Amino acid sequence: MTSSSTSASARRLLIVGPPGAGKGTQAVRIGEALSIPAISTGDIFRANVSQQTELGVLAQSYMDKGEYVPDSVTNDMVRDRLAQADAREGFLLDGYPRTLDQVGALDAILAEAGTALDAVLLLEVDLEAVVARLVARGAESGRSDDTEDTIRRRIDVYSEQTTPLVDVYDERGLLRRVDGMASIDEVTAALLAELGA
Repeated sequence: MTSSSTSASARRLLIVGPPGAGKGTQAVRIGEALSIPAISTGDIFRANVSQQTELGVLAQSYMDKGEYVPDSVTNDMVRDRLAQADAREGFLLDGYPRTLDQVGALDAILAEAGTALDAVLLLEVDLEAVVARLVARGAESGRSDDTEDTIRRRIDVYSEQTTPLVDVYDERGLLRRVDGMASIDEVTAALLAELGA
């Protein structure tokens, strides 16, 4: 039996699923339930940029030109965030890794820390229902990026980039599939059940 500090609370997790699957909502809920930080790459980016860290300034220089921030910068931001005290006993990553190269980078970051992932949570959803949900959300909130064409493009990009990741983690025996179309509370309960929490 491991010590209490590394027992049930030791969870090193990823959450994946297409845009609109509810990853952000579930990440926060699972993080709270397990007392681990829910870490979204968007939050890491915003924190580094607003604090004008060296990595934030570098990332901003790419974003200002309308370019993608290179993996190397993103990887360094994630490495820095996972080294912080609150992530020592576990974390839930949302939005990273997005590519196979980033999977390799995360493996290396965790290996350096002497740890590894415990599980990868996949929210499975009906893509047509998600498109309808996001279009409705865009209409309600006035979000200009939530047009049907833009949403379908984001889902296509997700499928192209993220499906290979899902296959890798499935081969490693880490994948936990949950029906993301259930109610928010039911999805949270199912995710926690998959984690044995």
